[in-house]
Amino acid sequence: QVQLVESGGGLVQTGGSLRLSCAASGRAFSRYGMGWFRQAPGKEREFVVRISWSGGSTYYADSVKGRFTISRDNAKNTVYLQMNSLKPEDTAVYYCAADRRAFRAVNTIVENEYDNWGQGTQVIVSS
Repeated sequence: QVQLVESGGGLVQTGGSLRLSCAASGRAFSRYGMGWFRQAPGKEREFVVRISWSGGSTYYADSVKGRFTISRDNAKNTVYLQMNSLKPEDTAVYYCAADRRAFRAVNTIVENEYDNWGQGTQVIVSS
């Protein structure tokens, strides 16, 4: 098991930036890919971005490509999500999640492939 705690959410104007963090504790963080998902009011949770266990591979949803950047610091057991050029449609609760499989070679956006989730952090983008 791994415990995940997100932080960094808040209220920002359109075009602004936020940096989310997800601190992990428990199992060996560096062995597992990490993902960010989000859930907007009245909508289902959706995939945002994923980073591989090594940090060498990333995969972005089209809606955030070019605006969001995921990174990880395995020495600090933390994954980050830098969000730039924010839009009102980015408003959501953002969750980080840990891959259920260590050293996965192929990126996955399937929620069931992530077995540990944080509590979420709220991001509100005002127009």
